Amino acid sequence: MQDTPSTSLTCDLLVIGSGAGGLSAAITARKAGLDVLVIEKAPVFGGTTAFSGGILWVPGNPHAKARGIADTKEAMRTYLRHEAGNHYREDVVEAFLENGPRMLEFFEAETDVHFIAYDYPDYHPDAPGGISRGRSVATVPYDARELGPELKRLRPPLRTITFLGMMFNSANNDLKHFFNMTRSLASALYVAKRLGLHMTHLARYGRGVQLTSGNALAARLAKSAFDLGIPIHTGTPAKELWVEERRVVGAVVEQDGKPVRIAARRGVILAAGGFARDVTRLTRVYPHVKRGGEHVTPVPEDNTGDGIRMAEAVGARFDDSFPNAAAWMPVSKVPLGDGKIGAFPHLVDRYKPGFIAVNRQGRRFINESHSYHDFGAAMIRTCEGEAETAVWLIAGHRTVRKYGMGFAKPAPMPLALYLRSGYLQRGKTLRELAGKIGVDAATLEATVQHYNEGAVAGEDPEFGRGSTAFNRYLGDADHTPNPNVGPVTPGPYYALKLVMGDLGTFDGIRTDAQARVLDASGAPIPGLYAVGNDMASMMGGAYPGAGITLGPIMTFGYIAGRHVAGLTDEDTGDAPPAAA
Repeated sequence: MQDTPSTSLTCDLLVIGSGAGGLSAAITARKAGLDVLVIEKAPVFGGTTAFSGGILWVPGNPHAKARGIADTKEAMRTYLRHEAGNHYREDVVEAFLENGPRMLEFFEAETDVHFIAYDYPDYHPDAPGGISRGRSVATVPYDARELGPELKRLRPPLRTITFLGMMFNSANNDLKHFFNMTRSLASALYVAKRLGLHMTHLARYGRGVQLTSGNALAARLAKSAFDLGIPIHTGTPAKELWVEERRVVGAVVEQDGKPVRIAARRGVILAAGGFARDVTRLTRVYPHVKRGGEHVTPVPEDNTGDGIRMAEAVGARFDDSFPNAAAWMPVSKVPLGDGKIGAFPHLVDRYKPGFIAVNRQGRRFINESHSYHDFGAAMIRTCEGEAETAVWLIAGHRTVRKYGMGFAKPAPMPLALYLRSGYLQRGKTLRELAGKIGVDAATLEATVQHYNEGAVAGEDPEFGRGSTAFNRYLGDADHTPNPNVGPVTPGPYYALKLVMGDLGTFDGIRTDAQARVLDASGAPIPGLYAVGNDMASMMGGAYPGAGITLGPIMTFGYIAGRHVAGLTDEDTGDAPPAAA
C-alpha cells in the first residue's frame, strides 16, 4: 500500500470475514469476555452463508438425541474415515465430534441462533457408518425485521433460488404447495397468501423479510453479534497481516480508501470465504478449468482467496492435495438481463421422476439422484478429454410443467421467456432436440428408450436410481413405486445445459485441531487461526452429508473463539486469562 498506515483501532481479536465461521468465532470469544472486531470486504455481511441452505451436519447433535435417534461415536468415525480415505485426520475429526454438539448447545442457549431437527439422510447412507437420518439440523426461519436498521446490510439470498425475492421454507412444504397450486385449492390459497404477504414486505422494506435457510442463519448470527456489541465493519477489505517477532498481531485493512492498521492483542482469525472466485488458483486446482473449461460459481464475488494469500505470505501451508478441490455443484447459466448471468444450483429437479442427464455423446453417466457433489465429480469424469465440462438435463413436457426445470418454473408459469433466451431448448422429437443440443440423435433415442423400459416399472437397472434413502428423500413421495424414477414422457422434449459450479472450496489453509494455522513444518503460526472455507476441509475432498460445510465451519469457529480466549474444556467462567 502506498500510504503508511497508522494504528487507529485496537482489539483483543480481529476476525476477517462475516459468514458463519467468522461470526461464530467472534460471538464465542466475545461471550468469553474478549473485545472483538469483525471486518468484511463486501458492503454487506453474511458471506457465503447467506447464500447457503443453512443446514449443519453435526453428528450426535442434541436434537437427534432428544428424538431417540440411535448413533454412536464409532459409527461417526467409521463413516468419516470411509469418506475421507487417506485424508482422514484423527485429531481434527475428534475435535469436531467432541465440540459439534457443544457448539449447538452453546449457540442455542446463549444467542439468537436456533435449529430444528432435519431428517436428511447421509449422502451415502449405505456406506460403513452411514445412517438414514439425524446428523443434520436446519436453521429456524427468522423475521429479518429483528435486525432493525442493520437489515439493509444483510446480504440478500441468491437471486436464482428465490421467486420474486421470496425464500422457501423446506420445513413446511412451501415448495410442494407451489408445485401443486394448479391442482389443489388448499395449495392455491396457501400460495396466494404467501405471495400477498411477500409483496407487502417488498413494498415496505425493499426485500423479503421472512428469511429461511442460510439467510436466516446469517441474520441470526449477526443479530447475536450486534446484541453483544461486536461491530461488523463492512466495505473493509484486509490487505496484509501484521507480524511482530514471528507472531501475528493484527492486520492492515482498507477503510474509505485509506490504509488502517488494526492491532489485535490475542490474534487474528481468517474467515474470508475461500478462493472460489480466484481465477488464477482455480486454473491450478480445478481439473475442468485447467483443461480450458468454464466454471460458473454461485458463491459471492468477494471470495477471491484474500485470506489464503495473506496466510501464505506469513508462511502458512496451502493444502491442495484433496481429490476434489471444492464442493462441486451442477449449475445452469440464467440470463438475468443487462448482460448479466446468474448461476442456478440444481438441488431439486434432478431427483424427480422423468428427468435424465446425458453427456455429449447422448448417454447417461450417473444416477441423477446422487448428491450434487457426486454428480459434479461424475461430470468432470465423463467430460475428460473435452474442452468443455457440460452435460444436458432432459425431460418431457409433462415432467417440466409439473416440476419446473432449473430456473424455469412449473405450470402455470410460462416457458416462453426461457425458450426465447435459449436457457431451455425444445424439440418436438428427441431427434430434433438432439440436433439443437449437438448430441448424436440415434444415441439419445436409444438412451431414452433403454431408460424408459425400466422406468415404467420404477426401475433403473443401469444406475440404481432410487435405491438409497438419500435418493428417495429428494424424490417425489407421491410418485410410486419409485419416487425418483419415471419414464421420459412423450414430447415435446426439453433440454437444459448444466455446467460446473461449486458451493465453496475444500482446498485451503492447513490447520490443527484448534484451528491454528500451520506453517510448512507443521508448527502453529502464533496468533493466526483459520476457519470456514479458508481452512482446508476436514472432509478431505468428500461430501458425506447435508451441511458438511456449515457444521464444521461453526464448530471450528467455536473452537477457535474459545482457544483465543484461553478457555479449555473444563473452563465454564466468562472471564478470559490476562492478555499476553
